[in-house]
Amino acid sequence: MAQTDGPGPQRVVAVLGRGVVPAETPILRADDLGALRGDGIFESVHVRDGRLWLLDEHLARMVRSAARLELDLPPAAALVELAEQALAGWPAGVEGALRIVVTRGGEDGGPVTVFATLTEVGPKQLKGRRDGITVATASLGYPAGARSEAPWLLGGAKTVSYAVNMASQRWATAQGLDDVLWVSSDGWALEAPTANLVWLADGRLWTVPPVITGILAGITTRWLLEHAGELGLGAGERMIRPADLTSADGVWLASSVRGLAEIRTLDGKPLGPSGETARLREFLGFPG
Repeated sequence: MAQTDGPGPQRVVAVLGRGVVPAETPILRADDLGALRGDGIFESVHVRDGRLWLLDEHLARMVRSAARLELDLPPAAALVELAEQALAGWPAGVEGALRIVVTRGGEDGGPVTVFATLTEVGPKQLKGRRDGITVATASLGYPAGARSEAPWLLGGAKTVSYAVNMASQRWATAQGLDDVLWVSSDGWALEAPTANLVWLADGRLWTVPPVITGILAGITTRWLLEHAGELGLGAGERMIRPADLTSADGVWLASSVRGLAEIRTLDGKPLGPSGETARLREFLGFPG
């Protein structure tokens, strides 16, 4: 069954080769390179109706991230088994977020560290999905094409090195806002710290091209654009300036756990609300 540390949200912890362990079980060694240097990768998978949504797609992206870091990854079957062990006993009616983490392990070499956690989707994420979000732009500090030309910047890899991501969101909170939209030094909209940018214009759903910008290609975003025709919409990738988002027919941040959160203000300028938000959210299968 899902475990708790007393009153509060449910939480499950599972370790590769051991299965589910008590939620407070220590897992990392003191010299684990994931903790010391952020040397590792992870994936977050949405849990709905007792099922893992798009798990195969997340594991495929994890393979790509591991290749970028030259990190040994357990076989996909082992990771699927780990995810299913964490999911077993999770209440079907509770919306959750499964995180699979792989670090390089200890400084002296040896096997990678692999574990999974499963927690309830938090109230802040649910509120953003339901009510929309306020966002400010913030410079990422380098041109839009820099990461695609510099493999050591690990563009497109989902690593555990999230200090900058979390600092960006703390800055937004300090400004009384919900999130940040990173912008390149040459003025192009890129991505949010934990989400992709999606907008509707000219009857098409658009997102920022990940290959030329090095942003993380979102699983939820890709699924939405690949199935946009079922909604009578086109889909594509292109670059956009933040100021041009004000004329769009809808602007959202899309992620695997929060789902689709409509941007209601950007740098203090009102956006939306879009009449497509509820339809898109329902199509993606995220509760309202």
